[in-house]
Amino acid sequence: MKKLLLIVFFITSANVSANEWSGYIGLESRLFAKDALHAEQFNDYASISIQPEWYHKWDGGNQSLSFIGFSRWDQHDEKRTHSDIRELSWLTVFKESELRVGIRKVFWGVTESQHLVDVINQTDLVEGMDGEDKLGQPMINYALIQDWGTVDFYILPYFRERTFPGINGRLRSEPRVDTSNPIYESKDKENHLDTALRWSHSMGDWDIGLSHFNGTNRDPSFSGPFLDSSGNFVFRPVYNLMQQTGIDVQATKEAWLWKLEAINRSSSGSSYIAATAGFEYTFTGVFDSASDLGIVAEYMYDDRRNLMITPPFENDALVALRWTRNDEQDTNVLMGLISDLDDSSRIFSVEANRRIGDNWKLTLEARLFRGFNDSTNPLYALRKDDFIQVEMAYYF
Repeated sequence: MKKLLLIVFFITSANVSANEWSGYIGLESRLFAKDALHAEQFNDYASISIQPEWYHKWDGGNQSLSFIGFSRWDQHDEKRTHSDIRELSWLTVFKESELRVGIRKVFWGVTESQHLVDVINQTDLVEGMDGEDKLGQPMINYALIQDWGTVDFYILPYFRERTFPGINGRLRSEPRVDTSNPIYESKDKENHLDTALRWSHSMGDWDIGLSHFNGTNRDPSFSGPFLDSSGNFVFRPVYNLMQQTGIDVQATKEAWLWKLEAINRSSSGSSYIAATAGFEYTFTGVFDSASDLGIVAEYMYDDRRNLMITPPFENDALVALRWTRNDEQDTNVLMGLISDLDDSSRIFSVEANRRIGDNWKLTLEARLFRGFNDSTNPLYALRKDDFIQVEMAYYF
């Protein structure tokens, strides 16, 4: 990883004469409605985050350097106090191709409830349980751009381990995950060379992506529990090697968005199929206003349930409403319900944000967990973790 950073700085060190700085500083408060399961946890958490961004281009716009950093200080959870380079990459543009070298975030996927095909970056789980926050991934990415589509080749020389809440944090497993003692299938551990390939293309109303990944699984399994040096039971994360072939499709038909993500993943001598499919229909100008109202419905399937494994979303459905006010403050609200079709467990969620003036943004998030009374449920440890989270951020 250090060698990759030195390459980026060396390539971009000549004749840098102008730059653009931006970013934000945020103050967050997370309040839990129920008393914690464990004495070392708290009912309220405050934190401060900062995300500086820098961008520079030269050579007539054919070369550029971008940087996105991130740091958070948390009042109680030392594992949530962390820093990361989200992006530090050099881009050069050729006639029919592009080359990117450095640390980047790459997103694949179209569905709302989960992103099965999105396997390049590791999840920054201490930032949020929805998997939307990602750690920066060292890579070399060459993109061949043709009329018949874009082919992206990825070389991923370093693996990032998933972040997990600490002993004082909430939204954590029981026992907690000991990130200091990971287990790797590869003898090269985090230095295993991963590769990926993706073809994407837009054809009229259709956006299609086909991908293949070969490397260390970003989704760990867990071994244990074990006793740690303090006499507490912990799980150890296990990072196996895997191969995954995926497809993501989105069709735009007037007010309809039809979406599909499906994968076949092979690891540790077994394989499984998972898919998420659904639609979003948008009513424009509701109630004789400028607002739009979208209805989202998705179904999640995972055939590991037939292998006596219980993934979080193996036979679940999402129903959600997305309200967009279309005002200068970019006010929007997303309310959703994920329901397990095999039992009574449900997750209610609300996400809302609104700009205030030219530089401020208010964000609200809430999660309610209902029916997680079965100890075999993978989300059983969250049964008392209903929370509301508010962040006020200043953008510069």
